[in-house]
Amino acid sequence: MKNPLATFYGWQVSSGALDGWTSYHIAAGAFLCKIFQWLEWSDFWCVMGVFIIGVLWEIFEWIVENWRPYGTKNKWMINTLSDIFVETAMAWWMVI
Repeated sequence: MKNPLATFYGWQVSSGALDGWTSYHIAAGAFLCKIFQWLEWSDFWCVMGVFIIGVLWEIFEWIVENWRPYGTKNKWMINTLSDIFVETAMAWWMVI
């Protein structure tokens, strides 16, 4: 029987959810959240600030790259949602 975590990880890589840029999105979420905390934003706005900047970044990526670097629109969508999720989740984790 194959390890369920290995199966899940394999799906994430093959679907485009995880790529070489995922760690940068996680780091950006932490960095931006920390800046917002230093600016004494509320916890809610720290997380929302990261979310909003993440969405704006993904819109910028769409304008510059479109979906073609990902191979299919489905892989692009999964990658985009994954990027927004990981950076927002990191910000959320920092405020709890």
